[in-house]
Amino acid sequence: MWFEKWIVGKRTFDQLVTETGLSMSTVQRLFKRYLKEPPMLSVYPSERVNLLIDGTYFTKDLCLILYRDNTIKFTQLYRFSDGERYEELKEDLVNLLILGVQIESITCDGHRALLRAIRKVCPHVTLQRCVIHVQRMCRIWLSSNPKSIPGQELRKIVSTLHQIQSKKELSYWLLDLANWDARHHQFVHEKTVNPITGKFWYKHKLLRRSFYVLTSALPNLFAYLDNPRIPKSTNGLESFFGHLKTNLNIHRGLSTRNRKSFLKWYLYFKNSRRKGFL
Repeated sequence: MWFEKWIVGKRTFDQLVTETGLSMSTVQRLFKRYLKEPPMLSVYPSERVNLLIDGTYFTKDLCLILYRDNTIKFTQLYRFSDGERYEELKEDLVNLLILGVQIESITCDGHRALLRAIRKVCPHVTLQRCVIHVQRMCRIWLSSNPKSIPGQELRKIVSTLHQIQSKKELSYWLLDLANWDARHHQFVHEKTVNPITGKFWYKHKLLRRSFYVLTSALPNLFAYLDNPRIPKSTNGLESFFGHLKTNLNIHRGLSTRNRKSFLKWYLYFKNSRRKGFL
């Protein structure tokens, strides 16, 4: 009980010493034993699972990738790695299917390795690109105050992306985007040519990049309109990561091994609390 409070309850050693009446060395010795033997997660086989898949970094070589059931808020699988790698992501998806997780949809940020793994392992699963991630990337490339009229207009269109809640609203939004492209197509594709080498580059490359990341995501950007069970963003998982990092930061100084063990225990305790509702 006290160990769980240390992991997910944000208790410090000093607080636990006061609450338990045990000495500091005793509490640390007991917790060290638990950290040496972290638990394994058990998959919850279920139908129509709407997965959120995303990774977060704790250090440059420690990345935690989660496969989380959005409907029941349950982590089905996790992996520690140094990045989001195709072979590992493919293996994880295969294992989920083998363990009885019937995937209805996957919401992700559009990482190339993950998209490739999804198409390889479960090509018939509905894919939902994270609307907020696409919107955020477009805003970064457009900047907060675009200097050009096309940039200003596209930013306004992008700013309403997350507000689309119906097919009718989508049709109006797509019309705005198509009209924007018709007005500014020549401007977006304007080139500068080096007279000596003959090589060229696009004059408005960030504007062009923003437009193309938006249009390339369109086929998988509005699946949530057809199925309300599908989350349109990975915000729920990012919030989970935020709480996890806050808890971990309270216990600075853990070794890499104990940091991984802490994360495993955190996921285990969070899942255990959800099992009471399953």
